[in-house]
Amino acid sequence: MIADVPVCLIIAPSAFLLDERVFMSLGILKVAAVLEQQGRQVEVVDLSGIDNYEDAIRHHASQSGARHFGITATTPQMPAAAKIAAEIRRVRPDAVTILGGPHATLVHAAVRAERRQQQDGRAMEALRILHRQFDIIVAGDGEQAIFRAIGSSPAPLIDADDPKSALFLSSAALTLSPFPARHLVDVDSYHYTIDGHRATSLIAQLGCPFECGFCGGRASPMLRRVRARAQESIISEMTLLYEHYGFTGFMFYDDELNVNRGMIPLMRAIRDAQDRLGVDWRLRGFIKAELFTDDQAREMYNAGFRWILVGFESGSRRILQNINKKATREDNTRCAEIAAAHGLKVKALMSVGHPGESRETIMETHEWLLETRPADFDVTIITTYPGTPYYDEAVPDRSRPGVWVYTYSKTGDRLYGLDVDYTKVAEYYKGDPDGGYRAYVFTDHVTADQLVEMRDFVERDVRKRLNIPFNPSAPASRYEHSMGQGPLPTHILRQTRIPSPEARL
Repeated sequence: MIADVPVCLIIAPSAFLLDERVFMSLGILKVAAVLEQQGRQVEVVDLSGIDNYEDAIRHHASQSGARHFGITATTPQMPAAAKIAAEIRRVRPDAVTILGGPHATLVHAAVRAERRQQQDGRAMEALRILHRQFDIIVAGDGEQAIFRAIGSSPAPLIDADDPKSALFLSSAALTLSPFPARHLVDVDSYHYTIDGHRATSLIAQLGCPFECGFCGGRASPMLRRVRARAQESIISEMTLLYEHYGFTGFMFYDDELNVNRGMIPLMRAIRDAQDRLGVDWRLRGFIKAELFTDDQAREMYNAGFRWILVGFESGSRRILQNINKKATREDNTRCAEIAAAHGLKVKALMSVGHPGESRETIMETHEWLLETRPADFDVTIITTYPGTPYYDEAVPDRSRPGVWVYTYSKTGDRLYGLDVDYTKVAEYYKGDPDGGYRAYVFTDHVTADQLVEMRDFVERDVRKRLNIPFNPSAPASRYEHSMGQGPLPTHILRQTRIPSPEARL
């Protein structure tokens, strides 16, 4: 019977992160939960933090009874995901490899943009590369698309990023869907705390309607449409995680908590649950600066929030305009002041390498950080991801082969990006904050090397002046087996044969 054949879901490693065992991948665990709910066996191979992951997946694939192997990947995870698929095909020529997750969705959104313009450009070529490496591509929500992907005659590309499709999750469907199947990973191997409270991540809503120029998915409804779970569902998940695993800390991995008009009632419901259970929550999440109010801050603190993360991006008014941020420098300062007044610590998320970036604009970011004194911050170098205007609206630079140029129409400021094969390269992503970044972009005012030099200066100097230490890195683990014998250790592989009670909640 088909229900007796397991489906193998794989979490690709993220070697670009300092510590991979912080937040588990909830998207693929939602897919696992839906499969379990329908009585399917599920294997989850969690390769986060495994440095010889190719050995691990080769060994597992050779022994697994699964025919379908689903891999989730963000763009920086794509080099690892491509190697994983290649290893599966090498030892299991009969296997069907499925790629889902943000990268597949973003590439497909970029392809749709090219088709509307009747072009066949680098997004189409990026999709062709994916089709050569994976049997099936899933764009958009995976919870229902997975059943088509493992069906008898699946299409090479399954589009679940269309709001008119039955595969696209509504708010009601999101609320009714089972919680992520966390029992399929080794929860205890993940370590994250918020102010001393053992913590994990959860998602209360999907999507962000804003249109920042650097942000992936502006053309993807899955990433842009706000779909919010009912507050009863959120409280039930928090309660379950507390009672089953002992978590009293939660990182809300929503794009922006305060784009939801029901945010304040949700905060009050979380506070009531805290009182009812007799626990003391410690919470952390993202907010949009120009939407932040005293009322929101007050209710967040009462609910247990002690940290907020805010994508301020830049201290330069020119750059904020060029990235279509909507928030002004004054909005950002006011947000930091509101947080401080209500006892909320701020982690400022900053970035450099935008159109028109210069030494002067980067120094404005440096000065703004010193003025507002966030409790923590990071500074990243922008990458031109598929699905972002920086990628989708760029044109070839005729004078420099392999270079693409994006121009912000309102100011004429430009950004140049190198053509990157995202299935092979990930060094553009966050490096060690104490050095180790690499830039694949430059402007008319700063070279790629100068961007790295300036980024490193801001990171080091602001941390020194504000006495904010660097976070320590954690080394990857190694998967070990003796002569190919024996199953994978439980922190890598978990599987079930019967849907668990958690999956039905």
